[in-house]
Amino acid sequence: MSTEEEKATETPKAEEKEETKKEEGEKAHEEEESTAVFAPVVELQEVEVKSGEEEEEALFSVRAKLFIFGETLLDVGTGKKSWRERGTGEVRLLKHREHQRIRLIMRQEKTMKVIANHVVDPRIELQKNAGSDRSWVWTAYDFAEGELAETVFALRFTDSDVAGKFKTTFLDCQSQMKALLAGEDAKEGGEEADEAAAALSELKTSE
Repeated sequence: MSTEEEKATETPKAEEKEETKKEEGEKAHEEEESTAVFAPVVELQEVEVKSGEEEEEALFSVRAKLFIFGETLLDVGTGKKSWRERGTGEVRLLKHREHQRIRLIMRQEKTMKVIANHVVDPRIELQKNAGSDRSWVWTAYDFAEGELAETVFALRFTDSDVAGKFKTTFLDCQSQMKALLAGEDAKEGGEEADEAAAALSELKTSE
């Protein structure tokens, strides 16, 4: 075998040795990475988040867009009022399993912020929004901001059929609330019932 042929055969062997060393080094590195254990600096406890709706059942639920009529931040104190969007999300009619009272609640989608929260007062009147057959306007005392505030709402649905179903369910809920309050008023010594009825009687639903 010539000298050139010997060199030709030695070169691949040298390369194989280098590759073998490289592979062994990579393998060792991978093993070191795979066996490393990192303990968390802070261990977080799982916290149960409650929405306050656990004791209620949904009688109606649908996605809609909510508007309110009032002063904007720039118009505060001027008396100038206009419609402005409050948010889009699921509007629901919830009935409490224990005391049977019904309320309307709506949360802003994604953030889940409460944007409407009021009792279904039997005296609330749903009115058609001018020029639209898929929205309703009404006035109620809202508790979305943490305190009662007389608010004019406009709720717009995807179509007139959904708007019709909302009204039908809302009116049925009002009938249930009317019967419930009448029954509580008739009970003697029902202090809690009297307080609830008195609170509802103070709600102003006319513009």
